[in-house]
Amino acid sequence: MKIKLLFSVMIVVFATIFTGCKDEKDNDVSLAGITLSKTSVTLKPEITETLSCTFFPDNAANKNVTWSSSNTAVATVDNKGQVTAVGVGTAQITVTSSQDASLKATCDVTVAWDQLNNVSGNVSGVWEKNTVVNVSGHISVPKGSSLTIEEGVQVIFDDNGVGASHTKIEFMVAGNLYCKGTTTNPVLFSVAPGKRTSANIFAGLWGGIVGTSDCGEMLFDHVIIEYTGAPVVADSPSAVAGIYTAGDDAAPQITTNNVNGKYVLINSELRYGASDATYFMGGNVIVANNLFHANGYTGAEAVNVKAGCKADVAFNVMYSPNTNGLKLSSSGQDDTAGRFQAQIKAYNNTIINAGWRRDGEKGGSAYIEKAALVSIFNNLIVNCKFKAMTPKWGTVSISDGCDTNSVIDYNFYASGSQQSTLPQDIAGGTITSFLGYTKSNKNVYPQYVDVNSFVSALAGDAAKDPKFVNYPFNTDPLTSYTYNSSWDLHVQSGSPVLTGAYNGSDAKMTPLFSSTGVTVGGTAYKTPAPANRFGAYGTN
Repeated sequence: MKIKLLFSVMIVVFATIFTGCKDEKDNDVSLAGITLSKTSVTLKPEITETLSCTFFPDNAANKNVTWSSSNTAVATVDNKGQVTAVGVGTAQITVTSSQDASLKATCDVTVAWDQLNNVSGNVSGVWEKNTVVNVSGHISVPKGSSLTIEEGVQVIFDDNGVGASHTKIEFMVAGNLYCKGTTTNPVLFSVAPGKRTSANIFAGLWGGIVGTSDCGEMLFDHVIIEYTGAPVVADSPSAVAGIYTAGDDAAPQITTNNVNGKYVLINSELRYGASDATYFMGGNVIVANNLFHANGYTGAEAVNVKAGCKADVAFNVMYSPNTNGLKLSSSGQDDTAGRFQAQIKAYNNTIINAGWRRDGEKGGSAYIEKAALVSIFNNLIVNCKFKAMTPKWGTVSISDGCDTNSVIDYNFYASGSQQSTLPQDIAGGTITSFLGYTKSNKNVYPQYVDVNSFVSALAGDAAKDPKFVNYPFNTDPLTSYTYNSSWDLHVQSGSPVLTGAYNGSDAKMTPLFSSTGVTVGGTAYKTPAPANRFGAYGTN
C-alpha cells in the first residue's frame, strides 16, 4: 500500500513539472515586427541623430537587433542606433531582428548642406558652415548689425546683375562682417561654377565687398574672393553712397571707408579681379599671409592704401598685379575732418611680375606718394618692372612725394633673363627687370631710397637668383598672370635672400599692431614680427 502511494505521489510530481515546463514555453512571445522612430531624416555632415525601435508585441521575448548602413561614406550607425552624417548624399539605415532576419525596419538618411536662394537686401546673423548662398541682388549688412560667415560657405553672385541695366551686384557693409574659413574649408565669394573661366578673369562679374563709412569691423580669415571688378554705374550702391564715381571707377574686391574701422585680412586669396584687390580708405588694417594674383586689367594694385589708414602689410605674395604690389598714398588727407595721414609698414612681402601689364611707366613694384608715411623693407621684388618709386622727395605735402621720415630700404630686387616684347618696353628701354631697376627714373631718388638694398647686376644675375624651391625665375613670362598652385616660393638653403635683410630695432621699422593688435569680433589679431630675410618665405 505504501509503495502504491509513493508511486502515485511521484506521478503527480512529474506531471506537475512537465505541465509547468509546457506552460512556460507557451508563455514565450515571439517578435512579430519592428518600426523605427523615424522613416526619413535630413542631416548636415557631422551631425548625429539617434533612432529608437518599437517592437511588436511590446513583450516580445527577443528584442536583440543589428544596425547597418547602405552607404557608410554618407552615414554610419552604431549598435545603439546613433546615426552620424559623414558626407553629402543618401543612405538607408536598417535595423534587423537577430532572431528573424525577415523582421526589419529602415530609415532613409539624406545628408546635405543648407542652401539659401534668391538672397538680396539686408543680411545679418549667421550663414552656417558649408551653406551655399545664391545672391540675386545687392546685399547689405545694415548699420548696427553683424553677419558671420562660417567655414565652407559659398557666396555665389548672379553675374546677370540687377534691373534692366543689369547693374553688377555689390555687397555693402555698414555693420560688421566676419568671414571665418579654415585652411581646408575656406569661405568663397565667387560666381556660378560655369562662369569661372579664363575668359572671365578680368570680366568684372560682380562688384566686390564695400565697407561704408559706418562699417565698424571686417574679418577675412581663409577667404577666397574672385571675379570682381565690375564697373561702377549710376545706380551702383557704392556710387549712391558716394564712395566711388559712376563711369570712372571699377569696384575692388575689398573696400574700406571708415577711419575708425578695424579690418583684418589674413590667410586669404584674392584673385581674378579687374580692379584693385584691396582699396583701404580708412581704418586700422592688418594684411598678412595672403596670396594676391591676377589683379587689375588696365590698372590697379594688390594693396592700395589711402589717407585715414594705419596699416601693416606683411608676408604676402603678390603675383602679377597690373601696376604695383603696393600703392601707398595719403591721398584724401584732411586733418580737420579726421582723415589723418596714411601710415603703412610693409615688410617681408614677395612681389612678382608687377607692372608689365600697365601701359606706361607708373607701376612696377611699390609706389609711394602724397605724404604717406611708410616703412618698406625686407621685401623680395622679383621680375618687376621698376624699383620702388616716389614722385618727389624733400617736399611733404598731400600733392607731392612721401613723407621724408619714411624708410624705403633693405629690399631685394631680383631680375631673371626673360624679356618683354611689348612696344612700350622696347621704346622705353625696359625690356628686362634689370633695365627697369637700373635705368634713370624721375620717380626714383637713389640717395634716399634703397640705399642698402640689393639689386641684380644684370638680367639673369645668378648671384641674385632667389633660388626658389619651385618657381621658373628665368622663364616665367613677364606679362603672365597665371599663378601655378604647384609653385613653392620657399627658398633653398644658401639663397642670397637669407642674408643682408634689416634686423635692427629702429622704431620706424616696428609694426603698428604687433603689440596692441587690431581687435575684431572680440579677438585681438597681431601683426607678425619682421623676419630677418627678404620675402614672405624662408626655407621649408
